[in-house]
Amino acid sequence: MIKRRMHKQLAWIDIENPTSEEVRGIMEEFGLNLSVAQELLLPTIKPRVEMHRNFIYLILHFPALKHAHSEDINQEIDFVIGENFIITTRYDSIDPMNRFSKVFEVNSILDKSNIGEHAGYIFYYMIKEMYQSLGNELDSVKDSLKEIENEIFNGKEREMVVALSKVSRDLLNFRHATGAHKQVLRSFESAALGFFGESFSFYVKDILNEYYKIDNSVESNIESLRELRETNDSLLTTKQNEIMKTLTVMAFIILPLSFISSIYSMNTSFIPLAGIKNDFWIIMGLMVLVGLIIFMAFKWKKWL
Repeated sequence: MIKRRMHKQLAWIDIENPTSEEVRGIMEEFGLNLSVAQELLLPTIKPRVEMHRNFIYLILHFPALKHAHSEDINQEIDFVIGENFIITTRYDSIDPMNRFSKVFEVNSILDKSNIGEHAGYIFYYMIKEMYQSLGNELDSVKDSLKEIENEIFNGKEREMVVALSKVSRDLLNFRHATGAHKQVLRSFESAALGFFGESFSFYVKDILNEYYKIDNSVESNIESLRELRETNDSLLTTKQNEIMKTLTVMAFIILPLSFISSIYSMNTSFIPLAGIKNDFWIIMGLMVLVGLIIFMAFKWKKWL
């Protein structure tokens, strides 16, 4: 599906789930290479930048947000950036891009904003929107970690093991998806300055700054996650040790009582106290007394 939007002399062609016919038409209209046109048809594993005579070809992967319309962990966007046109290709619906398209369309209709004199500025505002959405998602992850911290210290360490694992998966996905952005954006900086001129330098550096914010936020959240996991593991270990200590003490108390009862179950001709009046209660009282003595000894040693 192709959507075309114009802002003054600049054209934005947004293609979602492109077909061969759509890509062939775009290739002929904007003079794209056959190799680039073929790349637009299917997702690409690795992000990269290619400099061509009349455009820059850029591939970036973004972590899928929680509300994404895809089961894939990453979402790819291909950018073909020319002097007065930009082509974006994606393979599922991406909410930040949809939001940007609405703003772009409104501004185009009302003619309220001056985006810039070339399509590089459209790319700049697109990437800003994508990174700001990722920043909001990372803020949500930070809030989740705060909730997990509260639950940990409210005695729900066992339940938080799964919650911590889910957050860890999300953060690892963020790191994996955005890890290659730094090198790709630096390569794009060199290509963009040669293609659009030094006046575009500030905008490329601002894109890099947006990326660094995301990268720092990911690392900060990962560090917080690591500390919470260590704290949770320590508390779980302490609880388990307390349970094991209690069970050991109970077993140690019951052991002599079991020994006494086993003696009185022996089939012998003479057993002390057996056969006298109230012998059962005397033996039971003796067992309780032995148990209390052992219990008090444990308390005195501060083992309980």
